[in-house]
Amino acid sequence: MLQYSPMDSIPALARLLLEKRGITGKDEALKFLYPDYERDLLDPFLMDGMERAVKRIFKAIKKKERVAIWGDYDCDGIPGSVILGDFFKKIGYKNYTHYIPHRHKEGYGMNCKGIDLLAKEGSKLIITVDSGITDLDSVEHSNSLNIDVIITDHHLPGEKLPDAYAIINNKKAGDNYEFKFLSGSGTVWKLVCALFLWGRKKKILDVPLGFEKWLLDLAGLATIADMVPLVGENRVIAYYGLKVLQQTKRPGLRALLAKARVNLRDLSEEDVGFCIGPRINAASRMGEPIDALRLLSADDISTAEPLAEHLEKLNNSRKSSVAKMIEEVEQLLGESPTSSVIVAGSENWSPGVVGLAASRIVERYGKSAFVWGGLESEELRGSCRSDGTVNIVALMASAPAGTFAGFGGHEAAGGFSVARGTENKLLEIMSLAYDVSEKIDTQGAKKSSPDTTLYVEDVNWNNYKLIQMLAPFGMGNPKPLFLFEDIVVENSRMFGKMNEHLELTLSQNGSLVKAIKFFAGRERAQRSGARISLLAHIEKDTFRHPATLRLKIVEIIER
Repeated sequence: MLQYSPMDSIPALARLLLEKRGITGKDEALKFLYPDYERDLLDPFLMDGMERAVKRIFKAIKKKERVAIWGDYDCDGIPGSVILGDFFKKIGYKNYTHYIPHRHKEGYGMNCKGIDLLAKEGSKLIITVDSGITDLDSVEHSNSLNIDVIITDHHLPGEKLPDAYAIINNKKAGDNYEFKFLSGSGTVWKLVCALFLWGRKKKILDVPLGFEKWLLDLAGLATIADMVPLVGENRVIAYYGLKVLQQTKRPGLRALLAKARVNLRDLSEEDVGFCIGPRINAASRMGEPIDALRLLSADDISTAEPLAEHLEKLNNSRKSSVAKMIEEVEQLLGESPTSSVIVAGSENWSPGVVGLAASRIVERYGKSAFVWGGLESEELRGSCRSDGTVNIVALMASAPAGTFAGFGGHEAAGGFSVARGTENKLLEIMSLAYDVSEKIDTQGAKKSSPDTTLYVEDVNWNNYKLIQMLAPFGMGNPKPLFLFEDIVVENSRMFGKMNEHLELTLSQNGSLVKAIKFFAGRERAQRSGARISLLAHIEKDTFRHPATLRLKIVEIIER
């Protein structure tokens, strides 16, 4: 008797999209299209250091030791810290605390001042979330105070590992855990899964089987927001995470989504990336990161509502600050700056948002950007972004010794600090460094490459559902991009507070569709009757009732 396979019913468009992502085998395709919680997630105890960490945590619980959860201040570390806190809440263990370092005053990772404070409070165990893998001195200091440290992290280790009690980071040498791309929250969620498994096995926990699935709302949120590849275990975490998010009972998330005007039923990975993530990150960029943790940990709506309102105001302030920075930069540089790179900064700019400004500057001018701020710091601290032609960290490393008080990052983005009084030399130094640097060959680099060509009549609900079979989209699984050729502009309008967004009404062979491009600029307006081609995504517009389909423009190709 022949077995029916869901693969048999996959239409041509879905098959084509899978092939574009290198998925051609039947088993691989089925696994991708139909993620399975039980089948696709690995045993957490396969991760090196997991059993040792689990035993130490249960020892702390048995001895009623004070446990400190040291989380990073971003939208990976904070949700992960809440996940671990939820474990202690669920088992009724109250002798734990959270520590989130201040982005501007303390910086990333563990620090001795914070450890001293936790020691004073009686902490005997520190568990890090999304940090710690390079904090050799801080872990040594913690050890000197008889505080054990369990590191959970996903960042690349240095040449030497900290002398921690246990390290859960499958990027370290000798760890044979098959999947290497978990987020920080994904890593700590695996720890929590291991804690529940061990507790049930040893009959020391009475927690319903599967409770850890309800923590996937935060693990999925962080996995999407931290832009790790949405393949393998991350696809499963993000896929089920969105399903849990759509029915989350967390008062903080519900209040935050209400402020962002996101309908829970229609929540997608784009809402996570553009609505939830920025609001959680706004707490550390513009205020106190612990406020975001309090929001996600809130047990009732009366606690959550004012915190959500506070984060909403911080996020609006963040957007306003970045807009003012860009306005100042444009006034200073004009249309076409002649320098090889762009350096901008002000004593009045917050280091917490200069990275966002640097990204906007690269988009605006097409040049690598170094942007610094002077608020809340003894040194001038900044962020930099590459235009794609250079490795930005290698570029900083090539500058004369003493140019930077410190710097780091990766090929595309980095952070730096400079001593006050030296910032005026930065443009000349980095322009010269750029001129003599080894360039990345971009001549053969792919521009936006469409998955296939479609017609306006193909923008329909049937095809939209086929596309959504591949969701959630992100790194490692890009949103399908389509080429639409020789279409007629029926109407064109600019909208938004600054008339910065473009909406087109397009026609082809009697079919009509709306198309939108955010932050398009006035020059992108099209005359009625013009024939154009464009690259675009197909998306659902939930602001209209009933919901409609539209195109989200990536690039307009004028004929």
